[in-house]
Amino acid sequence: MSDDPSTQADAAATAAERVEAAAERVAAAQSIVVLTGAGISTDSEIPDFRGPKGVWTKNPGAEKMATLQHYLAEPDVRRRAWRSRRDSPVWNAEPNIGHRALLRLEELDKLSLLITQNIDGLHHAAGSDPKRIVEVHGSIREVVCMSCAFRAPMEHALDRVDAGEDDPPCLEC
Repeated sequence: MSDDPSTQADAAATAAERVEAAAERVAAAQSIVVLTGAGISTDSEIPDFRGPKGVWTKNPGAEKMATLQHYLAEPDVRRRAWRSRRDSPVWNAEPNIGHRALLRLEELDKLSLLITQNIDGLHHAAGSDPKRIVEVHGSIREVVCMSCAFRAPMEHALDRVDAGEDDPPCLEC
């Protein structure tokens, strides 16, 4: 940005005008669908993936833990993924102003659907209606067996990891 104060003032005015225009559109809308990604949770101290401080930027090998073909085929990837889940900042994260703003849209009966790529569960923690949330990549808060579709809270599997199982198998199949 320029050091010229008049240029900075123009940019601020333009930004304020865009915010005002967006607020008018939201007020006039009857139904809003929102798509969120990792960026909404960075203020909750959950790193994104591809940004300058992103998980995959800092550790390119970490992407394998999020790729189903690698996860299923490589036991070492699964073992690292279990440790990563255990140590995830998600467990101490709280919803931030972005999550609460979306909840406010819901309370105003404007938000019809909230589609998220995030697995952190913070939209749920903020109080959003689970019927309006679509978690495209699932949730870190639940385990699902890829063979028999057994489901359980993640805590059950992480307790087994804490007890010494590196790659806990499904207890049902």
